[in-house]
Amino acid sequence: MERMRAVVTGASSGIGAATVRAFRAAGWDVVAVARREDRLRALADETGASAFVADVTDQADVDRLRDHLASTGAVDALVNNAGGARGLESVEASDADDWRWMFEVNVLGTKRVTSALLPLLRRAAAAPDGRGVADIVNMTSIAGHIAYLGGGGYNAAKFAQHALTAVLRLELNGEPIRVIEVAPGMVKTDEFALNRFRGDRARADAVYSDVLEPLVAEDIADVVVDAVTRPRHVDLDLIVVKPVAQSAPHLVAKGPLAVRDAGAR
Repeated sequence: MERMRAVVTGASSGIGAATVRAFRAAGWDVVAVARREDRLRALADETGASAFVADVTDQADVDRLRDHLASTGAVDALVNNAGGARGLESVEASDADDWRWMFEVNVLGTKRVTSALLPLLRRAAAAPDGRGVADIVNMTSIAGHIAYLGGGGYNAAKFAQHALTAVLRLELNGEPIRVIEVAPGMVKTDEFALNRFRGDRARADAVYSDVLEPLVAEDIADVVVDAVTRPRHVDLDLIVVKPVAQSAPHLVAKGPLAVRDAGAR
């Protein structure tokens, strides 16, 4: 069997970078895709992955990525990880430009890259010396399943990405291509909350204050690689991953977790 190859978007930091590392540790070739060349080059030097600088919201960049990949081999797995949130304002008060950006990167970015790379995924799934299956992993969020105050545009974008994923799964029925949705809850990364609060470090840090064990990027990366490396007849359609301290987007336990006194219930 030839070495498998994964493409990971949004790979310059957080879950994307951790997913590149996890695939490389599992022996896969990886093409790491992101806008920030300096971070990509550093990740490539660290892991041995290939770096490709592209913005998933730019169709010309996505076309260049497709052409590069087509000239260098098949694609066994695509991880649509590029995404993000901006703002916590109400629907009434929020900036439509923030909504536009969230739809562009979370929804249309996923659509563009998936459309461009599906022929290469089909090539890998049909290869006589391959695994007999290819994978599309869409990184959504519990924000795509449960609305919450302040969610606004991010809820809307992630609900749309969730719907896109569900429809794609129906469209690909009968083909050996698994469509996997990973929907994380609270994940403490270096940039997600910071970007949401437009660089306000104090507000970003407050999100995780007194939450002793939030998820980290490596937890999600492990889930992605585990799902992709399941036997080819096993399809983990939807994987919701939250820290034990989080029951819902709006309900997160602060401080140490402790068993309640049964008599106090």
